Formats: sequence, structure tokens, C-alpha cells
Amino acid sequence: MDRREFNGVASGTLAAVLVLAGTRAHALSLSDLSNAEASQGLRTALERGAIAAIDILGKSDGFLGNDKVRIRLPGFLEDAAKLLKSLGQGKRVDELVTSMNRAAETAVPMAKGLLIAAVKSMSVSDARKILAGGDTSVTDFFVEKTREPLSVKFLPIVAKAMDKVGLAEKYNRVASKAAGLGLVKKEDANIQRYVTGKTLDGLYYMIGEEEKQIRQDPVGTGSAVLKKVFGALK
Repeated sequence: MDRREFNGVASGTLAAVLVLAGTRAHALSLSDLSNAEASQGLRTALERGAIAAIDILGKSDGFLGNDKVRIRLPGFLEDAAKLLKSLGQGKRVDELVTSMNRAAETAVPMAKGLLIAAVKSMSVSDARKILAGGDTSVTDFFVEKTREPLSVKFLPIVAKAMDKVGLAEKYNRVASKAAGLGLVKKEDANIQRYVTGKTLDGLYYMIGEEEKQIRQDPVGTGSAVLKKVFGALK
């Protein structure tokens, strides 16, 4: 498969970029990972896969319009919101949920630098773990390397976005009381931190979904490279 064929594949998927990486690394296998070209090929794949996830989520309705990652109110508050809606008082609830998801969509593009830095620092040992690991080893790699610093980076962005809606502090007051009664997890009682955590969950989820598809059905990608690399690991 040549590069012109690669350009025909949806560039927003991790499958496509792994095909590209395979071309550069040729017959990439676990035993080849000591080869600098093979390692660099995997780095390129991971980098572009991360960017693809950012492109999907970091736009209007990237979170709000995607039921798999859409941020909802936690626990008891979600049930309370349903009650309010049934009583005709759902407008403010919808406004809060929309603002949470818009905050996530605003924050996600800021992940690009840290995700790329994590990929560039990937060791040969990391590469082996990714190829030989389970269905979420790519996700696990990014979580280990980036979740903590991304939490710090996202929090002020989310807080600023939430401040535009006059409901954040009201949420925190209600959620704090609910947490005291065991109705909401303590870590979910602060809306800024809750949204930050859910934003990261959504980002890693999108990366992980592409990885799972490749590992479960490498033949289905239509790529001889992916069939050889991941098919050998099944």
C-alpha cells in the first residue's frame, strides 16, 4: 500500500496513522523495536492518533453531540435534574449541562502539546508494552504520562468557561450537601474538577476506541501492515 492509498483513508483514525507508521517501519514487529525507525514509526502513529481524538472532541458538539462522551450531571443530581425537567424547570439544567460540555470542548485542544511530548519521550520499553499490551495499552500509556499534568492544565480553562454561567457556584453548594449525604461522590462535588476529569475521560476514551478496533479486527482495517503487527499478537 503506497502513500496515495493512505491519503484515501480517513485521517482522523488511529488505524490510518498506524498504517502510515507501518510503511515507515516496514515489517514492524516486537523483535524490531530496537530499530530506531520502527520506534519512530510508532511515535508518529500515536502522535497522529492523539491529534485525531483532539480534532473529534475539540469542536462544537464534540462532547455535547456525542453520547459516548457527553458529560452529564453526576449521580443524584442527574436524577434531580430529570425531576426538575418533568416539572417544567429544565431550562437552567440544560444550560448547565451545555456549559459543562462546552467547557470540555474548549479545554481539549490544550492537550495537544503534552500528548505529543509524551509520544516523543516514548522509550523502546514503552513501545513494547503498547504493542504487546491489552486492548487499552495506548490509552494506558497516555493516562500514565499525561493525566496528572493535563488535569492541572485543563482546570483553569474549565473554571473560566464555567464562570460564564451563573450556575457553577450553585452546583457546588448543592453537590457539597449531596456529597455529605453520600448521594454524590466527594470528587464530583466541585463542578470544575468534575468537568475536568470527565473531559480527560472522554479524550482517552476516543483514543482507546480506535485502538480496540484495530486489535480486535486488524484484518478489517484493510492493511497488510496492521494485519501483520496486531494479528500476530492475537
